[in-house]
Amino acid sequence: MSDLSTQSAVAALYADDHNSEFLEDLKLLARIPSVSFPGFDPKEVERSAEAVAALCKARGLENVEILKLPGAHPYVYADWLHAPGKPTLLLYAHHDVQPAGREELWKSPPFEPTERDGRLFGRGCADDKAGAVAHTSAIASWLKTHGSLPVNVKLIIEGEEECGSDNLEPFLEKYAEKVMADVIVLTDTGNFDHETPSITVALRGIVALDVTVRSMDHPLHSGMWGGPVVDPVLALSKMIASVVDAKGRMTIPGIYKDVAKPAKASEASLKSLKLSEKTFREQSGLFKGTKLMVSPKDILRSNWYIPSFSVNAIQASSKKDCANIINDSVWAHMGIRVVPGMNPKKTLADLKKHLVKNAPWGVKVEFSGETASPSWTTDTDAPAFTAARTALKKGYGRPAVDMGCGGSIPFVGPFAKALKGAPALLIGVEDPLSNPHSENESLHLGMFQKAIASAVHLYAEIAALPSVK
Repeated sequence: MSDLSTQSAVAALYADDHNSEFLEDLKLLARIPSVSFPGFDPKEVERSAEAVAALCKARGLENVEILKLPGAHPYVYADWLHAPGKPTLLLYAHHDVQPAGREELWKSPPFEPTERDGRLFGRGCADDKAGAVAHTSAIASWLKTHGSLPVNVKLIIEGEEECGSDNLEPFLEKYAEKVMADVIVLTDTGNFDHETPSITVALRGIVALDVTVRSMDHPLHSGMWGGPVVDPVLALSKMIASVVDAKGRMTIPGIYKDVAKPAKASEASLKSLKLSEKTFREQSGLFKGTKLMVSPKDILRSNWYIPSFSVNAIQASSKKDCANIINDSVWAHMGIRVVPGMNPKKTLADLKKHLVKNAPWGVKVEFSGETASPSWTTDTDAPAFTAARTALKKGYGRPAVDMGCGGSIPFVGPFAKALKGAPALLIGVEDPLSNPHSENESLHLGMFQKAIASAVHLYAEIAALPSVK
């Protein structure tokens, strides 16, 4: 066993022995309701940044700063740069969280992290305060056992990922020199399951918009006016229904034309990974009588490499204010998850064109809140990926797999661009039962421990490489 391997084994043993201490670090952060959405107290995000900064200092990182841009939630920066001649890793996570959602559905308070059935429940426990703590814990394990790291590290913990990372590109422009590194390790993704370590190599992008349909200037009594008057809710319903056929495939002309085939390595992963319909239904909570929209053998391919349409919210009146009226207008937020090969701006334009074309009865259609973010994929031939796979196998005790992700992570593209194509390793701490963005979000505690050990080993594996690119 090489000196580096021996050292990483010692540091990983320290991480295991101090896992309960690191878990308390996570609980401390998860008690702060750092929701970055408009309408929530921004002081809580600031308080979260201060707590992250304090944790970085306590775990041995240096040059700790809270970085701000006008109108942006705070980022936290820290580093340890005392490994001359060795690669520099930029470690990313985010400390802001989603709103709690329907608090009555939580089995324990969303901002009081609670251990139950081998998991830690609470908003942000998985997405993504666990990612931040995985970084600080691995760093602390090296520093406590050896007094140094085998590589240089820079840590960026973002404060507004959940609300779209709108200020990320200006941030990267302003702090370009500060974040420059040889490899990016982005810890905000998931694993195929809690036992199988995974590297995410493809992300879907997203185009989304608000659609408002109007038919008159005020609501009307449904008895006195119903019949001759156009109901905008019915009109929007027809428009939405026109986007997909009976099998759930989109009907927008040419929507699948530019969809790229998965790379060879990704295709091999699709064939090797096994996900039964039964397991998928258990993970998703899909009702027994509800049909799958694809063949069971195509679940992963459909979720990772095929575009999909969804309607996220609709509102005309409200459950609280429901009355016997024909509403004057209706609003909906909807979008398409785009995949490699698709142009998001063209997809957005095609969706709008299709909706207008299928608007019945002369209703007025308005669009607002438009976004168009591209998909992302990466070449996995760089030596850094080999190092990551070795580290993950050491941490989890089984080989790592490459996987896609049906979601969109807006920060990946800008970081890859800012670091001039440095290898981007997306290695996360979530699993299919983590429920990020929904009620009862949770972290598998055994997986959290293995993720920290894998990060410990990753530093040694990267340090041993003659070249990371």
